[in-house]
Amino acid sequence: MSPRIKDAVPPLPIVIVGHVDHGKSTLIGRLLHETGSLADGKLDELKGQSDRRRVDFEWSFVMDALQIERDQGITLDTTRIWLKTRKRPYVIIDAPGHKEFLRNMVTGAASADAAVLVVDAVQGLSEQTRRHAYLLSLLGVAQVVVAVNKMDRLDWAEAGFRATAEAVSGYLAGIGIEPLAVVPLSAREGDNLVRTSANLPWWQGPTLTEALDQVTPRPQPVDLPLRFPVQDVYRDGDRRILVGRIETGRLRVGDRVRFQPTGREASVAGFETWRGSTPIAAGAGQSVALTLDDDLFVERGHVAGHPGAAQHIGSRIAVRLFWLDRDPLAAGDRVTVRLGTASYGAVVDKVVRVIDVASLGTTGTEQVAGGDVAEVILRSHGAMAFDTFADNPLTGRGVLVRGHRVAGGFVIEGAAAASPNVTAVAQSVEPAEVHRRNGHTGGVLWLTGLSGAGKSTLAMALRRRLFEAGWQVYTLDGDNLRHGLCGDLGFSDADRSENIRRVAEAAKLFADAGTVAIVSLISPRRADRDAARAIVGDGFREVFIDASVEVCAGRDPKGLYRRAFAGELPGFTGVSAPYEAPEAPDLTVPTATLPLEDCLDLLEREVTAGFGVERRKAGRLG
Repeated sequence: MSPRIKDAVPPLPIVIVGHVDHGKSTLIGRLLHETGSLADGKLDELKGQSDRRRVDFEWSFVMDALQIERDQGITLDTTRIWLKTRKRPYVIIDAPGHKEFLRNMVTGAASADAAVLVVDAVQGLSEQTRRHAYLLSLLGVAQVVVAVNKMDRLDWAEAGFRATAEAVSGYLAGIGIEPLAVVPLSAREGDNLVRTSANLPWWQGPTLTEALDQVTPRPQPVDLPLRFPVQDVYRDGDRRILVGRIETGRLRVGDRVRFQPTGREASVAGFETWRGSTPIAAGAGQSVALTLDDDLFVERGHVAGHPGAAQHIGSRIAVRLFWLDRDPLAAGDRVTVRLGTASYGAVVDKVVRVIDVASLGTTGTEQVAGGDVAEVILRSHGAMAFDTFADNPLTGRGVLVRGHRVAGGFVIEGAAAASPNVTAVAQSVEPAEVHRRNGHTGGVLWLTGLSGAGKSTLAMALRRRLFEAGWQVYTLDGDNLRHGLCGDLGFSDADRSENIRRVAEAAKLFADAGTVAIVSLISPRRADRDAARAIVGDGFREVFIDASVEVCAGRDPKGLYRRAFAGELPGFTGVSAPYEAPEAPDLTVPTATLPLEDCLDLLEREVTAGFGVERRKAGRLG
């Protein structure tokens, strides 16, 4: 029977890692038996199965549940097993040791508070053991107990144990891990797992379970800043219902939340439920459905946090990467970055260094081979919302996908600086001084819509009207910019995203200088416009210049629709490429139904309301 444990004690997750031949599965099976954690009759059942199959019983059969695992002697998948000591319950995550199955180990180790690193007393510190140890460091699992197994094969010799313990401890110290204990034992014979062994009279340290009971649980996820990644958005009449799992923190009705990477804010109006009483609060680990008090555009991948502790925003991140794919990774390669429920198209901007896990030195920077650990800079096509691993281990890590398969795991070290030799210089004129001089703040009016909707016409006319009213104003037109700043870009998805990023950065400079930048750009993808909003910040106003394809094709001022319908312009927005209309723009201007002057009046009101300070009385609309 299992030791009696109070139900109030939460289970502590630990991961068992080590070389495929060093006895992990045997250790787990025998440990479950020695602690009384096996179900009644389970051991007899497994021994009976072995007899019927005419194979010798192995303790690894306790947890090797799949037939293929028994036949091949390899644990194929991450398995969770429950264990109890007299102090507390544990959930053991058994991770595969075979090199080909390291991607499964990433999943297993990622949720552990501590680890048991199994090392063969005879074989010592193998390459795979070093890789597993480095992976623990990569994933932030700093509490490690080393189990020096198969001491019976060394005839319980203290000298052999000390040599292995010194080698393992020295390597762990090099990667920033100080083991809680290095314990000699024999999993097969059951020595020093739960009770001290007569075969080890020289050992005065803890047993394996005593060492595990020294582990300190990590801070609970509920005590970290709020992170609510949106999994999906459902419509119920006019209401939007956001669903997802709260990864960290707490959330209550009435809380103000900011959604990254868009930066838009709203308050939680309520939680939805289909049975029982409706909750007013929820915490980490709970799946919830909620509504907001404002009709914001929110989609899968957006992450809610409290405004004072929201995620970072950036398009370049520095990561520590464990590469798992059979094909190497190199600078310029395109990958998909998955952070929680979000997916971002990205390129490898730079391989900073590839780390030799044996020597901890640098092996090169040309490419990252399968099984390598590296420091890499990733650049996304749009703004990413992210945490550093140091700030939030649960949301500060992710995976890379290439060719529809998980190709690597990483932890985020931070935003990548443009260059270590580049230092930002503070401006000599404060924004408030510029605002007082101009009589208005700077900002960005982002006009989006189909070709021929009227963006350029309105942008140029609005600039003239605002200029005559005394505003500092400039127009950034998409066609003009492609003759200069963006002249090297084409019309692929990646180039379109880069085009919008450059324009947003340029518009932000105008806004910071106190100028109202009127951007006229098709910008067909919501994600790219959200990225532009994240770059600009609070001074961003999205304006939908609304005209249908039929209306725009009827105007066709540049003859582009005629050529697109004839198949001469592949990837033309609205014809052979999609346009994602804004769902919640700051302003909609229906150019198909309103005359030019009325459209300009709407735009001027938006500028005056958004950026006007003392200039409101100077505008034509007052």
